[in-house]
Amino acid sequence: MTNELFIDIETFSSVDIAECGVYKYVESPDYEILILGYAFGDQNVRIVDLARGEKIPDEFINALKDPGVLKVAHNAVFERLGFRKYGYDIPAEQWYCTMVKAAYCGLPLSLDKVSEALDLNDKKLDTGKRLIRYFSCPEKPKKSNGMRTRNMPEHAPEDWEEYKRYNMYDVLAEREIYRRLSFVNIPLTERKMYVLDQQINDKGVLLDTELAESAVYINNVMTDTLTQRSMELTGLENPNSVTQLKNWIKSRTNATITSLSKGDVSDMASRFKFYPDVVEVLGIRKQLAKTSIAKYSKMLDCACSDNRGRGFFQFYGANRTGRWAGRLLQLQNLSKNHFNDIDLPRSLVRERDISMLEMLYEDVPDVLSQLVRTGLIAPKGMTFAVADFSAIEARVISWLAQSKWRLDVFRGDGKIYEATASRMFGVPIELITKGSDYRAKGKVSELALGYQGSIGALDNMGADKMGLTDMQKREMVSGWRNANPEIVQMWGKIEDAFYKAGIEGRTYSICNGRLTFSRADRFDNKGNVVGNFTFIKLPSGRVLTYVDVDMLDGRLSYMGMNQTTKKWERLETYGGKLTENIVQAIARDVLVNSLLNLKARKFIPVSHVHDEVINEVPQERAKVLLGQMCDIMSIPPDWATDMPLRADGYITPYYIKD
Repeated sequence: MTNELFIDIETFSSVDIAECGVYKYVESPDYEILILGYAFGDQNVRIVDLARGEKIPDEFINALKDPGVLKVAHNAVFERLGFRKYGYDIPAEQWYCTMVKAAYCGLPLSLDKVSEALDLNDKKLDTGKRLIRYFSCPEKPKKSNGMRTRNMPEHAPEDWEEYKRYNMYDVLAEREIYRRLSFVNIPLTERKMYVLDQQINDKGVLLDTELAESAVYINNVMTDTLTQRSMELTGLENPNSVTQLKNWIKSRTNATITSLSKGDVSDMASRFKFYPDVVEVLGIRKQLAKTSIAKYSKMLDCACSDNRGRGFFQFYGANRTGRWAGRLLQLQNLSKNHFNDIDLPRSLVRERDISMLEMLYEDVPDVLSQLVRTGLIAPKGMTFAVADFSAIEARVISWLAQSKWRLDVFRGDGKIYEATASRMFGVPIELITKGSDYRAKGKVSELALGYQGSIGALDNMGADKMGLTDMQKREMVSGWRNANPEIVQMWGKIEDAFYKAGIEGRTYSICNGRLTFSRADRFDNKGNVVGNFTFIKLPSGRVLTYVDVDMLDGRLSYMGMNQTTKKWERLETYGGKLTENIVQAIARDVLVNSLLNLKARKFIPVSHVHDEVINEVPQERAKVLLGQMCDIMSIPPDWATDMPLRADGYITPYYIKD
């Protein structure tokens, strides 16, 4: 028997997988595998029609249970959980995910997009979406379908045969991806991290469904109240209509409104201060624009039977850096909380005390927004120990560029904002206090300018709200760059090395050998060169991969997923952007090193958000265990023993931003 088993399944569940996630999808009592497609090595694909009574062959079950057989699937968690529901709990160590491999190689995540990008011989068939909707999703009962709630093979025999053919081609496609990308090796550390990632997703985090239900209730009441008030003020049938509202504002103020985005609405309050009804209507629109309420609904959607949310992290979801992408609840972009006493608004929401919320807080939707984080809770007798890297990207870029003064700061008190401001403005650091303008300018410069940004980057980080002139902003840009010549030089070195590797095909190392740039041709199944991969080898040994690097209108470019259009297309890059990718990738590798070290000490996190690690720990040992977490995370990896790291933390019964 070959040691490779390629697997794809088609399934049914009444749970919407897109809305609720794979864990709740599989948990549904009506979950079943309809079609099983598999192939050993290079053998023909075998299709098992389970929906029509065929049984899973012994050869498949034996191979599935055999630790020596590698189970290969695209988005392997789907197959792993599917067979676990059938009683075959195969450890993540025995699974190989071609989606992860594609992401590692700079390719899209979805099977159809990978097929397109690689121009596979055995492409995923484009009939799948229609067939999945018909056979794998509940049917809306109506007279024309005999009021049935589900479509079976006998209802469309020809389509059913096409569904089996579709399944076969999925197996062929994932096998071809596996073969075509086999020359790129994923480091052992990444394989270990994939296993830990699956354990974290399997464990999940407890959700406060009572808080979520109450927040949704309050939001619905507030929405109705605010909408009614807006209708009274405007006389409009639908005051949420952008067109209607623009016309109403023009009728009141004679001003032409081009946009009603959140930012524009905030800026209009002072503009129309002599029109109190307009100001009130705009304030209502701002409140109604709060989007975080959707996260409460998502908590309820994806909570499993034990009220734990699972599957929030997509391993290697950001293939430019290898960072995790958020799924379902999107923990990476939760609103911050700014309450002095967060227990009070939280208890009022749980009690659905709208009157008291309105009395104490000016903006109830904003209260709901700030409380979203607290929907993640520790079980009874437990609490959260949250450990967070201090200024990780600033530390990484300082280490990579070997900026001595910055490294000295991080080996000392770590006050990089104050030290940066001191160098930018020539002011003694003792005079730069936490609330000073100098510190504020140093902070925004530090956050905005490390990746070759200019005035636009400063504004994105809040400089536009500091009352600064364009001249002052330009002086901040030049001041920061003059203070950080090593980083500025590194932008150029990285761009030059990327050009030498991607365009000229040379292997080139910079930053004292910490980064190595190289190129490899990629081939089709017939051995023809069809493109190239350009690699940036990181200090950890992991590589960042860029597909088909070329020049476009005098600018470096590569093929990648446009995050706006969601299309596989040519994207431009430059030294600063490449630096950002590299620094964030190294910061991610530092986190991976810490997560694996924490696992070795029996810490399996329930979550990690950016540079934070969240663990459930017994209340009576929380302080001790938090200290251990911070100590472990402050140890630099073997490949960066001179990188100054520091982690701080806090204890909380529910997730907050300390």
